[in-house]
Parts: sequence; structure tokens; C-alpha cells
Amino acid sequence: MENTVSPAKSGIPYGALFGVIMVLEIVITYVIGMKALAETSFGVVINILNFLVLPLVFIYIGCTNYKNKLNGGFISFGECLKIGVTISLIAAIIYASFSIFFNLIFPEFVEETMAIAKSTMLKQNPNMSSQELEMGISMMKKFANPLIVFPVTLAMYSFLGLIHSLIIGAVVKNPKP
Repeated sequence: MENTVSPAKSGIPYGALFGVIMVLEIVITYVIGMKALAETSFGVVINILNFLVLPLVFIYIGCTNYKNKLNGGFISFGECLKIGVTISLIAAIIYASFSIFFNLIFPEFVEETMAIAKSTMLKQNPNMSSQELEMGISMMKKFANPLIVFPVTLAMYSFLGLIHSLIIGAVVKNPKP
């Protein structure tokens, strides 16, 4: 009987690390202050990191770790998908949970974010009517609801993890003969 190692053994620690990095980004954003960050491109950098760079890096590291250290140099395309989605899902659970608790503890952070979003919307579209502005802000408030934030974050990061895993799986796969 063949002794196999679960892909989750490689995915869980890297997912936890990815989630902790995203939590640190929230804390740093709070400490530095949203107004100071809104005037810079820090938000764009954070989004590029969270949605493109970090998932690719952690999924690649998780897959190569599984391939080289846990599975004797072999990894199938399906195992890459499992590792990538596991990493993204664990990170999303940590990030969404912390974000919800953080926003409950520091409600002024959400209010400041909404105020910055409102001013940004007016700056980008000065001809926006007050009705359109209020509709946009009300949608943002609905998406700030913890009952919506948690499942949407999980679904979004899982989907992104799947897409990134497809790319990385095509690169690193080495199935057993």
C-alpha cells in the first residue's frame, strides 16, 4: 500500500502565514492612519499584494514544498489545486475573521474608510448627484456587514486561489509515472 501525504499538510502553514500578513496590513493601515494612506498609492500596493503577488508566491512555495519535501519530487495538477485553494481559504478565514473583529472593536476605522471613499467618489466624479453618492455609500455599508464580508471574502479568495493554482499547477506539476 502506498503511503501518501495530504496536500493540506503543505497548504495550511502557508495559508496561515498569508493570513497573518494580511492582518498585519490592516493593523499597519490603522496605525499609520487612513487619511495619510489615502493620499498615497499605498492602497493600490496593498491590493496588488493581496490579490496578485502574495497568493502567487505562497501557492508556488506551498506546491514546491509539497513536491520536493513531502512527496518525493512529484505533484499532480489536482494536488496543486488542492494546495492553492487551501492556502487561499485559510488566509481568507484569518483575514475575514480579524477584519470583522477589528471593525467591531474600532468602528471609527470603518467610518473613516467610508468618509475617504465618499471624498474619493466626489473627486473622481464631481458631477455626481447626492442621490447617486448616497446610493454608493449605502452599498459600501451593506458590504461592510459581517454577514456579507465573511462569505464574500472566502468566496473571492478561494476563486482567486483556484485561478492562481491553475497557473502554478501548469508550471510545477510532475505527476508520478
